[in-house]
Amino acid sequence: MENKEQPDLLDTQPLQETDDELTAEIDYCEIMSEEEKEELKNELVKLEDEIVTLRQVLAAKEKHLAEIKHKLGVSMMNELKQNFSRSWHDVQTHSAYKKTQETLSQAGMKASAALTNVGSAIGKKLGDMRNSPTFKSFEERVENTVTSLRAKVGAPNQTQGSFEEVLSSTAHASAHSSLAGTLLPEAEEDLQC
Repeated sequence: MENKEQPDLLDTQPLQETDDELTAEIDYCEIMSEEEKEELKNELVKLEDEIVTLRQVLAAKEKHLAEIKHKLGVSMMNELKQNFSRSWHDVQTHSAYKKTQETLSQAGMKASAALTNVGSAIGKKLGDMRNSPTFKSFEERVENTVTSLRAKVGAPNQTQGSFEEVLSSTAHASAHSSLAGTLLPEAEEDLQC
């Protein structure tokens, strides 16, 4: 049984035009009287005159606006600044800007945390390295070298200090010898005699 109410989708009959399509093709000039045509022409002229008048009024108001702004000291630059500020405010209040700002803020916090973790790891590694046997051996060698240099130079015997004190005194001695310049070779000759 076929349903007679539903049209066949594969039906090959041509489509019929609607009343709207038929009315669009009608030439109104043929069905209007001369009086109606004259009224429409008068209305057209009247509308065109009103548009011209409105343009003149708008131009006069824009000129008056410019004069007032000039008297108030509002310059084009000030207007541009205000427009820019207003536009920037609009951008900042837009949801896409807020989402981007939040995402970048979170990324910055994560990067900061990661750098803090790396710094802590490096600090811990250096601390561990300082306690290693290799570093202790290096520290002892530096202390022995400084002690022997002091003995050769004739500096008064001091107790062996911490590694930092030894490095500080070595740096001080190095700075002193570089200031002395040519006196250092003479001091070496004195030591060899």
